[in-house]
Parts: sequence; structure tokens; C-alpha cells
Amino acid sequence: MSETSPAATGSLTATTITIAGDGDDRIEAYLACPEGEATRGGVVVIHHMPGYDRGSKEIARRFAELGYDAICPNLYSREAPGASPDDAAAVARANGGVPDERLIGDVAGAAAYLRALPTSNGKVGVIGYCSGGRQSVLAACNVDVDAAVDCYGAFVTGTPGADFPLKITNLVDQLPNLRSPLLGLFGKEDKYPSPEQVAELTQILADEGKDFEPHSYEGAGHAFFAVDRPSYNVAAANDGWEKIADFYGRHLGS
Repeated sequence: MSETSPAATGSLTATTITIAGDGDDRIEAYLACPEGEATRGGVVVIHHMPGYDRGSKEIARRFAELGYDAICPNLYSREAPGASPDDAAAVARANGGVPDERLIGDVAGAAAYLRALPTSNGKVGVIGYCSGGRQSVLAACNVDVDAAVDCYGAFVTGTPGADFPLKITNLVDQLPNLRSPLLGLFGKEDKYPSPEQVAELTQILADEGKDFEPHSYEGAGHAFFAVDRPSYNVAAANDGWEKIADFYGRHLGS
């Protein structure tokens, strides 16, 4: 009689841990893993601008249910340790957001943690939503990951306005350094990124010979994965999750 896999049963464990982030800083993170000792890939979940919240942790648990070790680092650990997600996000936003260099170091630390787990098959993916979508692409241009997913990341291309609250630039100059296959999931009703900015990203990566799979959804705007927001789009989110599962299945080996 064959043993049922943890991914099939949905059995998992989840806990808050501390990992080494950029500059070897100790930062909080949320770790979710399937039960069992089978080797599998890992996923770094980059939370959205509202922060290290319940929704971000639910996403990590969903990846564990799909059969991956998943970790979500708290990118605001330094600004507001122990604060509520809303308060920490407000502090981070007032400071202009997470510096790109620090984000790269934190994701590298999270990826290293996953690869050091006894269940790791050595492969790690990264995914981000909203500001985390841009940061997922940034990480994939600077960190050795095996697959990356950009969920409607603003200003991968395009130029932030003078009144934009985050101190960021686009990633056009970094895109030639993309190190992994990239899946992009976008809404055709979104303004940041707009369909024109998605088209620009697609053209740049095609010119660079990069492995990019873009998908844009009719009737979907920004944050269409967010189940607790009016922007939630059931059809787009369900199809997006299917595409993520297929993409990671091909590149992470779980």
C-alpha cells in the first residue's frame, strides 16, 4: 500500500523563526513546511507593502500544502520589531520602503535557510505581490534562485512619479541579469503596472533571450489575488494559482 504524500493530505507545520538576513541581521520569518521527510523545493514569499500580515502567512501555508518548504521573511523587522503589520508598514512607508540592497540580502538569507533544511532538494523559488512583485524580479536578478514569480509588481518598468511614496527606481538596467525563469501574472485593468509597462517588460526580456511567461487577465485590476480586498478576482486568482503550481512544478521539482 503506497503512502499518501503530505502535499496530497495537506498536513503541514508552521512557526515563527529567526533567520540571518542582510548584513547577518537577525530578522523574523514565518516558516511553513509539509509534514514528512521527502525532499522538495523551497519558496521565498515576499510580502506586499501592507506588510508581514495574515494574508502573507496564508500564502506561505498554501505553498506548504502544495508540497514546498516556504518562508516569508518580515522585511520590516528592523523598522518596527514586534509592531502590528499596519504599524510596521506605516513606518516602512514613511522611510521610503525597503532599500533594494537590503531586500536582496534578506531574500538571499531566506533562500540559504531553505537550502540548509534536511528536506531541501537544493532548488528555491521566489514570489512576490504588489511591491513584492518588483522585489521578486529584483531578487531574481541578484540572487541564485531557480524560478521567480512576479504578481503585478509595479515599476519593474515605467517611472515612479515624483509624489510616489517609495524611494525606488525601475529595474530596466538590471533585467539583462535575470538569473532564472520568470512567471508574470498581471491584470489588464491595473495601472501599476499598466498593460503598456507589461508589454515593455515582455519586449525587454524577449530581446535579452530570457525565459519569461507573462499572463494578463481581462477584468482584473491590481491585487487580484487578495482574498480580503474588493480587488479580489476569483477567476484570475484561481487560474493564477494553477499557473504558479505548474511553473514551480517544472522548475523546483516538487
